[in-house]
Amino acid sequence: MTAINSGRVWRGAIAGGIVWTVWSMAMGMLIGEARYVKAQQDGVFLAQPRYPFFIGAWIVTLFALSYACAWLYAHVRRSAGAGPATAACVGAWVGFAAGFPGNFAQSTWLNADRMLPLGWMLDLWGGAILATLVAGWLYREA
Repeated sequence: MTAINSGRVWRGAIAGGIVWTVWSMAMGMLIGEARYVKAQQDGVFLAQPRYPFFIGAWIVTLFALSYACAWLYAHVRRSAGAGPATAACVGAWVGFAAGFPGNFAQSTWLNADRMLPLGWMLDLWGGAILATLVAGWLYREA
Protein backbone atom coordinates (compact mmCIF):
# COMPACT_ATOMS: atom_id res chain seq x y z
CA MET A 1 0.00 0.00 0.00
CA THR A 2 1.40 3.37 -0.99
CA ALA A 3 1.72 6.19 1.54
CA ILE A 4 -0.23 9.39 1.03
CA ASN A 5 2.02 12.20 -0.17
CA SER A 6 0.98 14.81 2.39
CA GLY A 7 3.14 17.49 0.76
CA ARG A 8 1.25 17.06 -2.49
CA VAL A 9 -2.07 17.05 -0.63
CA TRP A 10 -1.15 20.44 0.87
CA ARG A 11 0.05 21.75 -2.48
CA GLY A 12 -3.21 20.66 -4.11
CA ALA A 13 -5.23 22.13 -1.26
CA ILE A 14 -3.56 25.52 -1.60
CA ALA A 15 -3.91 25.61 -5.39
CA GLY A 16 -7.49 24.34 -5.13
CA GLY A 17 -8.26 26.95 -2.48
CA ILE A 18 -7.01 29.70 -4.76
CA VAL A 19 -9.15 28.42 -7.63
CA TRP A 20 -12.16 28.03 -5.35
CA THR A 21 -11.74 31.58 -3.99
CA VAL A 22 -11.63 33.02 -7.53
CA TRP A 23 -14.68 30.90 -8.45
CA SER A 24 -16.53 32.12 -5.34
CA MET A 25 -15.81 35.75 -6.19
CA ALA A 26 -17.00 35.20 -9.76
CA MET A 27 -20.21 33.57 -8.50
CA GLY A 28 -20.78 36.51 -6.16
CA MET A 29 -20.50 38.88 -9.10
CA LEU A 30 -22.73 36.65 -11.22
CA ILE A 31 -25.44 36.59 -8.58
CA GLY A 32 -25.24 40.35 -8.67
CA GLU A 33 -24.96 43.12 -6.18
CA ALA A 34 -28.47 44.25 -7.13
CA ARG A 35 -29.99 41.09 -5.59
CA TYR A 36 -28.05 41.65 -2.37
CA VAL A 37 -29.09 45.32 -2.21
CA LYS A 38 -32.74 44.39 -2.79
CA ALA A 39 -32.59 41.77 -0.05
CA GLN A 40 -31.16 44.40 2.31
CA GLN A 41 -33.86 46.90 1.34
CA ASP A 42 -36.53 44.24 1.90
CA GLY A 43 -35.13 43.57 5.37
CA VAL A 44 -34.11 40.01 4.52
CA PHE A 45 -30.37 40.77 4.86
CA LEU A 46 -28.72 42.97 7.46
CA ALA A 47 -27.42 46.32 6.21
CA GLN A 48 -24.13 45.68 8.06
CA PRO A 49 -22.60 42.23 8.48
CA ARG A 50 -22.92 40.61 11.88
CA TYR A 51 -19.30 39.45 11.54
CA PRO A 52 -17.00 42.09 10.02
CA PHE A 53 -14.40 39.39 9.29
CA PHE A 54 -16.83 37.27 7.22
CA ILE A 55 -14.94 37.51 3.91
CA GLY A 56 -11.66 36.40 5.47
CA ALA A 57 -13.39 33.58 7.36
CA TRP A 58 -15.15 32.53 4.14
CA ILE A 59 -11.84 32.29 2.29
CA VAL A 60 -10.29 30.26 5.14
CA THR A 61 -13.32 27.96 5.00
CA LEU A 62 -12.85 27.46 1.26
CA PHE A 63 -9.21 26.54 1.82
CA ALA A 64 -10.22 24.07 4.57
CA LEU A 65 -12.78 22.47 2.26
CA SER A 66 -10.18 22.40 -0.49
CA TYR A 67 -7.86 20.48 1.83
CA ALA A 68 -10.67 18.02 2.59
CA CYS A 69 -11.22 17.53 -1.15
CA ALA A 70 -7.49 17.00 -1.82
CA TRP A 71 -7.17 14.57 1.09
CA LEU A 72 -10.26 12.60 0.04
CA TYR A 73 -9.04 12.41 -3.55
CA ALA A 74 -5.65 11.11 -2.40
CA HIS A 75 -7.40 8.33 -0.47
CA VAL A 76 -10.11 7.48 -3.00
CA ARG A 77 -7.77 7.24 -5.97
CA ARG A 78 -6.38 3.99 -4.50
CA SER A 79 -9.65 2.18 -5.08
CA ALA A 80 -11.36 4.30 -7.74
CA GLY A 81 -8.28 5.03 -9.83
CA ALA A 82 -6.33 8.19 -10.45
CA GLY A 83 -7.54 10.83 -12.87
CA PRO A 84 -9.98 13.62 -13.52
CA ALA A 85 -13.08 11.42 -13.40
CA THR A 86 -12.31 10.36 -9.84
CA ALA A 87 -11.39 13.93 -8.84
CA ALA A 88 -14.62 15.29 -10.34
CA CYS A 89 -16.65 12.62 -8.55
CA VAL A 90 -15.04 13.38 -5.17
CA GLY A 91 -15.54 17.11 -5.75
CA ALA A 92 -19.16 16.61 -6.77
CA TRP A 93 -19.94 14.66 -3.60
CA VAL A 94 -18.18 17.13 -1.31
CA GLY A 95 -19.84 20.03 -3.15
CA PHE A 96 -23.24 18.37 -2.85
CA ALA A 97 -22.78 17.83 0.89
CA ALA A 98 -21.50 21.37 1.40
CA GLY A 99 -23.88 23.20 -0.91
CA PHE A 100 -27.17 21.44 -1.45
CA PRO A 101 -28.94 20.79 1.89
CA GLY A 102 -28.58 24.24 3.43
CA ASN A 103 -29.32 26.10 0.23
CA PHE A 104 -32.31 23.90 -0.57
CA ALA A 105 -33.68 24.88 2.84
CA GLN A 106 -32.85 28.54 2.15
CA SER A 107 -34.61 28.35 -1.21
CA THR A 108 -37.65 26.86 0.49
CA TRP A 109 -37.92 29.26 3.42
CA LEU A 110 -35.97 32.44 2.62
CA ASN A 111 -38.17 35.36 1.68
CA ALA A 112 -35.82 36.56 -1.06
CA ASP A 113 -34.92 35.90 -4.67
CA ARG A 114 -34.35 32.15 -5.20
CA MET A 115 -31.31 33.01 -7.32
CA LEU A 116 -29.41 33.79 -4.10
CA PRO A 117 -29.45 30.24 -2.66
CA LEU A 118 -29.06 28.78 -6.16
CA GLY A 119 -25.93 30.88 -6.67
CA TRP A 120 -24.61 29.94 -3.22
CA MET A 121 -25.17 26.26 -3.98
CA LEU A 122 -23.41 26.52 -7.35
CA ASP A 123 -20.60 28.41 -5.63
CA LEU A 124 -19.95 25.49 -3.27
CA TRP A 125 -20.70 22.68 -5.69
CA GLY A 126 -18.73 24.05 -8.63
CA GLY A 127 -15.91 25.25 -6.40
CA ALA A 128 -15.50 21.81 -4.82
CA ILE A 129 -15.31 20.17 -8.24
CA LEU A 130 -12.78 22.69 -9.54
CA ALA A 131 -10.65 22.54 -6.38
CA THR A 132 -10.56 18.73 -6.46
CA LEU A 133 -9.69 18.67 -10.16
CA VAL A 134 -6.76 21.03 -9.49
CA ALA A 135 -5.66 19.04 -6.43
CA GLY A 136 -5.90 15.80 -8.41
CA TRP A 137 -3.89 17.25 -11.26
CA LEU A 138 -1.11 18.21 -8.84
CA TYR A 139 -1.18 15.02 -6.75
CA ARG A 140 1.53 12.37 -7.15
CA GLU A 141 2.08 9.32 -4.95
CA ALA A 142 4.89 9.47 -2.38
